[in-house]
Amino acid sequence: MSAVAIIVAAGPGTRLGAGEPKAFVRLAGEALLARSLRALLACPAITRSVVVVPPGCVERARQLLAAITDARPLAIVEGGAERQDSVRHGLDAAGEAELIAIHDAARPFVSRAAVEAAIATARAHGAAIVATPATDTVKQVHPDGWIEATPPRERLWLAQTPQVFRTALLRAAHARARDSAATDDALLVEALGARVHVVHGNPENRKITTPEDLRWAEWLLAQPATPR
Repeated sequence: MSAVAIIVAAGPGTRLGAGEPKAFVRLAGEALLARSLRALLACPAITRSVVVVPPGCVERARQLLAAITDARPLAIVEGGAERQDSVRHGLDAAGEAELIAIHDAARPFVSRAAVEAAIATARAHGAAIVATPATDTVKQVHPDGWIEATPPRERLWLAQTPQVFRTALLRAAHARARDSAATDDALLVEALGARVHVVHGNPENRKITTPEDLRWAEWLLAQPATPR
């Protein structure tokens, strides 16, 4: 069962403070978007890709990704006002597919093993996300600043991407939640009553959001055993 990858790269990157969209910020000489696309293309089950970029950045992305000489089809489209809108634009460009794998361009260190595990699990069960178990104690805090609850840590996982779904299921979830704003696609699928399975991600699959994250990524690349 093949999968189409949708790489969400339309965010402005305000918290990163780079003065340009986060997808185009360079890490050791290569843009985050290019690194993330390469990581997904390492998985043979990805048959084609759709990259969703900020409005007005399609040509810039096309020039940036021209150096990736993979023969699989690649489409580049503009995103929307919110992440959910951008994913929907990607879905519109994805065409027919058995599975859709949605990945954040800001996660350039996802492993091939994690991508393949998510695809295999979605193939078997309909929906799967990459995640890592929480290692810190998590507190649920009231808006006034006091602790409401302490959920059992052993049942808490930190969601990552890719998130992989059977295409019909994902399209139905987005159609139902057109007027809502979700931070990830698994939430929309959960709202349909579908079970979303979890597979272990790699700890390095961290989202680059702040200048501290970017410094960490540069440090990681400098380590001798870092996958590139």
